[in-house]
Amino acid sequence: MNGFIVTGTDTEIGKTVFSATLTLALKGTYFKPVQSGLEEETDTARVQRLTGLPDDHFLPEAYRLNTPASPHLSAELDGVEIDCTKLAPQAQDLTGRPLPLIAEGAGGLLVPLTRDKLTIDAFKDWGLPVILCARTALGTINHSLLSVEALKARNIPIHGIAFIGDENADSECTIIDFAGVKKLGRLPILADINPDSLTQAFDAHFDMNDFQ
Repeated sequence: MNGFIVTGTDTEIGKTVFSATLTLALKGTYFKPVQSGLEEETDTARVQRLTGLPDDHFLPEAYRLNTPASPHLSAELDGVEIDCTKLAPQAQDLTGRPLPLIAEGAGGLLVPLTRDKLTIDAFKDWGLPVILCARTALGTINHSLLSVEALKARNIPIHGIAFIGDENADSECTIIDFAGVKKLGRLPILADINPDSLTQAFDAHFDMNDFQ
């Protein structure tokens, strides 16, 4: 299968904006297997709005849960039991066109999907390389290295780290040196997020060859 898993060192660090940037750059297909929280804009709707890509670049969520919480709890509150076999990414989009797929996880790696399965367990089943999104703010070294250790302990392929935020050269270098993985680039904070600004940010801070 052609594509990437996008995950983060924590929640609310900008991985959805990065997912939008990468989906737009690759003209790929975005997939959010589990959406927790429906009152505000869903991640799928947000990525579509930010990229301006048509409907056939988006797969429907396997589960749409009402409460903005860890999927295991949100599912229980909805009276739903998550079947992790239904979360596996597909090899084609809705038109039968081969992907690249951009599959975005919920929160961080050790977020529970059920009472006996973590998000990282599903990632291992999928077999796609992982892009770890890491913020550049204080605390990122610890969170990033712990996330890398968790992936390596399960023999999950790490495609690289994408930093998000203002430049912090020392923290970024320290993480890459200790982690022993590739730095893919850094997505800066964008004052106005739209297809043009995402494209310009990707072209300025990332190398397309790293995602081929």
